[in-house]
Amino acid sequence: QVQLVESGGGLVQDGGSLRLSCATSRRTSSTYVMGWFRQAPGKEREFVAAVNVNGILTRYAESVKGRFTISRDNGKNTVYLQMNSLKPDDTAVYYCAAKALWGSYYSPLEYNYWGQGTQVTVSS
Repeated sequence: QVQLVESGGGLVQDGGSLRLSCATSRRTSSTYVMGWFRQAPGKEREFVAAVNVNGILTRYAESVKGRFTISRDNGKNTVYLQMNSLKPDDTAVYYCAAKALWGSYYSPLEYNYWGQGTQVTVSS
């Protein structure tokens, strides 16, 4: 059973920072590609960032490139999303997800396991 639990969401002002965490089961932490997605009200779930198994390879959506950083600590079974220079458009529920292979890392349909999500609200 693969379990993912997000934390770290909250309310922050425009320009502020938050760090999201995703606690994973031991097996997930060293064998799965990990991704962060987000979904705003009335919108489809969209790709935010992904990291490969060993943490060396990362990819970002254009809208967050240069502001967000994804990382993983397999020893702590945790994946992080550091979010800086937050904007009101970043307001959404953020989800952590896991998949076996790197290909199509941007597609939510490719991910097999999902967390319950954590709300991020950026006020103007």
